[in-house]
Amino acid sequence: MRVDVTMPNLSYDMTEGTVAAWLKSVGDQVERGEPIAEIETDKTTVEMEAMASGRLVEIVADAGATVPVGAVIAALETDG
Repeated sequence: MRVDVTMPNLSYDMTEGTVAAWLKSVGDQVERGEPIAEIETDKTTVEMEAMASGRLVEIVADAGATVPVGAVIAALETDG
């Protein structure tokens, strides 16, 4: 099953964030809770954890891209 990875809302007034870096590449296996990207806001940079276990099949927003909260930035393929 394909699971979209979206830009998280990290603060009350956050409307967009920047993908500072991808810690995983397309084709990599990831486990739920494992850091997959670094997300930068106007106040901080945090590691974003995978919300599901699976294989990273697509990166939609490259490192350096600024996208709105809730926008799809990647996709995982899960077993169930």
